[in-house]
Amino acid sequence: MTKEHKQQYDVVIIGGGPAGYAAALYCARSSFSVLVLEKLSPGGQMATTGQVDNYPGFDEGIDGFELAEKMQRGAERFGAETAFSEVLSLDLKAQPKRIQTTDGEILARSVIIATGASPRELGLAGESQLRGRGVAYCATCDGMMYKDKTVIVSGGGNTAVADALFLSKICKKVYLVHRRNQLRASKVYLKALEDSGVEFLWNSRITEILHDKRVTGAMIEELTSGKIAKVACDGIFVAIGRVPDTELFKDQVDMDSTGYLIADESTKTNIPGVYAVGDVRTKPLRQIVTAAADGAVASHFIEEFLAE
Repeated sequence: MTKEHKQQYDVVIIGGGPAGYAAALYCARSSFSVLVLEKLSPGGQMATTGQVDNYPGFDEGIDGFELAEKMQRGAERFGAETAFSEVLSLDLKAQPKRIQTTDGEILARSVIIATGASPRELGLAGESQLRGRGVAYCATCDGMMYKDKTVIVSGGGNTAVADALFLSKICKKVYLVHRRNQLRASKVYLKALEDSGVEFLWNSRITEILHDKRVTGAMIEELTSGKIAKVACDGIFVAIGRVPDTELFKDQVDMDSTGYLIADESTKTNIPGVYAVGDVRTKPLRQIVTAAADGAVASHFIEEFLAE
């Protein structure tokens, strides 16, 4: 590591999103030595959100990147350190645990994994550049920006249907685009859809995002006929799954079939002294507030672990 950082810490946190920095804050306040390893910039997915309206304490909302900086400064106020360094490999079963980074090796008495999960993209031209300008991946996060407007939801699972239902209560018009002729969502969601006013575009997919400075519509292909139609809209919500950033932890930490780290509400993994927090772990709801809560919970059990 660089000269500014020690070689061994009580707690090393991999990932500098809301879960990581909440854990850093709590652990640092408990007088543990804490290092947050972040390969890009603080905030994770939160930092890409232009307006966060559902995190308590900000009555006018707050920019996601600004909130990330505040979380970082809050943790560092109590002595937590941040290193902008990528983790290359690690041995979590060793004691102390060994973490190889682009700046050298770090030793840790305990490790918190807070690497998050990224939304699966449609893979269309301009999609990434239009994020926050009409392309979104979380209805409860960004939905209010489209109040009384027309939106398209792409997907057919529980998340897509839940997003469509949520948006139907605040938007003028909601289209649900799905590649098949029936949804994969559970029956409780299907029942709720009946009187929602959501319009289905079955056997269809988005082939192009239309835009000026913001999204203005989409080209939709009907897969059975091959016909393509233009649908005007103000926003496109992509709900085709998420990809957890867990490749580093294969063969060490137990995962479910989709790659999420298996950890219950205690945040404990199968390895003593290793905890999974935020979007990277198995959980029913992935939001900034639940990620921050995970960080606080992990700190409690780390304190118990280190005391032993």
